Amino acid sequence: MDRNSIIGFVLLLALGAGYIFWSNHEQKLYQEQKYADSMALAATRKPVTPQQQIAGTPADSLRAIDTTLPPAYRGAATLVNLSNGELNLQFSTKGGYPVQANFDSFKTSAGAPLAYFKGNGNKLSFNIPVNGKTVATDQLYFTPEITALPDGGKQLRMTATVAPGQNIVLDYALPRRGYMMTASLRLQGLQKDLGAIQSIPMSWNTEALHTEKDLKNERMNMQVHYRHMDGEHDYFTISRTGQKSMDKPLQWLSVRSHFFNSTIIADKGFKTGNFDGKEPADSNIVATNSSVFAIPVTASNDYAFDFKWYMGPNDYKVLKSYNVGLEEMIPLGFGLFFFVKYISKWMIIPLFDFLSQYISSFGLIIICLTLLIRLLLSFFTYKSYLSSAKMRVLKPELDELRAKYGDNQQQMGMEQMKLYRTAGVNPLGGCLPMLLQMPFLLAVYYFIPTAIQLRQSKFLWSNDLSTYDSVLNLGFNIPFYGDHVSLFTLLMTASSLFLAIYNKNMTAGAGGDMGNNAMLKYMPYIMPIMFLGWFNSMAAGLTFYYTFSNLISILQQFIIQKFFINEEAIHRKIQENRNKPAGTSKWQQRLEQMQKAQADKTKTKK
Repeated sequence: MDRNSIIGFVLLLALGAGYIFWSNHEQKLYQEQKYADSMALAATRKPVTPQQQIAGTPADSLRAIDTTLPPAYRGAATLVNLSNGELNLQFSTKGGYPVQANFDSFKTSAGAPLAYFKGNGNKLSFNIPVNGKTVATDQLYFTPEITALPDGGKQLRMTATVAPGQNIVLDYALPRRGYMMTASLRLQGLQKDLGAIQSIPMSWNTEALHTEKDLKNERMNMQVHYRHMDGEHDYFTISRTGQKSMDKPLQWLSVRSHFFNSTIIADKGFKTGNFDGKEPADSNIVATNSSVFAIPVTASNDYAFDFKWYMGPNDYKVLKSYNVGLEEMIPLGFGLFFFVKYISKWMIIPLFDFLSQYISSFGLIIICLTLLIRLLLSFFTYKSYLSSAKMRVLKPELDELRAKYGDNQQQMGMEQMKLYRTAGVNPLGGCLPMLLQMPFLLAVYYFIPTAIQLRQSKFLWSNDLSTYDSVLNLGFNIPFYGDHVSLFTLLMTASSLFLAIYNKNMTAGAGGDMGNNAMLKYMPYIMPIMFLGWFNSMAAGLTFYYTFSNLISILQQFIIQKFFINEEAIHRKIQENRNKPAGTSKWQQRLEQMQKAQADKTKTKK
């Protein structure tokens, strides 16, 4: 690997490493002070409780007149179960919304049944105009009715009678299998009240529970994703952005943890939306969500607002099957490296799914995936090593030029380019193949930590490839390292250092005198040490991938140099090129012109 290759590769690696580190580890202090008007939509109509509806009635006398109230204003809260074997929901008859969501196919990191949310902090409420007043549906009592659907699914109908001939109905339907629940809000006999308003505020509160091994990593990955009706997708991290207003019509909004999400999708869209969330002091809760949406309204005696509610895993294939862009919430590449997500979508994920059909161990799948990627990139690897071999052959002549021109860098550069041109050597021949391999390395970097298939998948000493492997818990925290020791990360660091040492002789013989550049000289050894702290808390599947990839690089380099590169043949080829009429590319011509102009300018100054 010649000096130009080393410089280009190190700078590219430093740029990529620096950007990823910044995008993954930059954490801002959350603003504890809430906005006083963050619930502006809900505040436009002040909800009243059923007790407040009865003007002048003392609280102590309510029990005496309970039987005279409509059914929606009296009753007892009970739980109703709706399940299909994958998604298990508990609904409260007070409010008519799910208060608990369990994913039966998954367990928490502690091995307990996985509840994504649970408790009174979770609700879905609509502010409905009823006879000139505003009623919050979370204060009403609903009558439940479960029926079987023709496709094998189940439907839960929750009905609240607020006055004779006036009903608020919430329908929820679960398919036979899957995590997408269809739902609707129906308002019967309220045409007069609906004609006086333009929208209905809908409040959605969620308390996402701690389910993974690393709470800090969970909170770093706790995000809100949303999609506008025009197809534009955006997101923000709750720890960095506590409040957000979305003034354009929304198609859906999702509260997404590392491996699961809860998403409400409006069939005809929301007019606007506001989000308010935080990371609570309670370590059992990752983050809270308080969202308010404006639902468009048309006056009707049987008004319906249809929506869907996804509660389930962040499985790319599953999310993509709904054709509403939910798969975009899986971070396969963003920011400066947004383009690598297409490599994951078009190559990495299909390969991973294909291998999963025949191999049950995800550790072995990572091995096979690594081999296939390295095989695909072997042509570029060969070109890089071939360029380094050519530079080694030219080293004696380059040394002569350095001795002849000394500190005259301008003249040295011109003569060096002339030498490359006559020998038929491209000075960027070692850098460009490296550059072409970087997107694939970054694609895997983004894909593996987000692959839910690796969650709680065991391999070797790791009990969960989706989080760090810990062979020793230190009991104290080391700055920039952590409170544990990851063996895969140690092996990755050791193999990276060995690869750097293995490359040292080849680099030194390629004409790249790095002795005068301390940074360039020691960077290949400093970077693995930096990665030791960076990757210590990352997914074991990722550090295992890089460890195995390093071992393949060492073996690949040995085989190519031993059996495919003949420096004597390269030397003969260079001599043949010199005997041919020298052609100059436009790029070389421009570079030589720039160097000559700079040299002339230097002479003029003197």
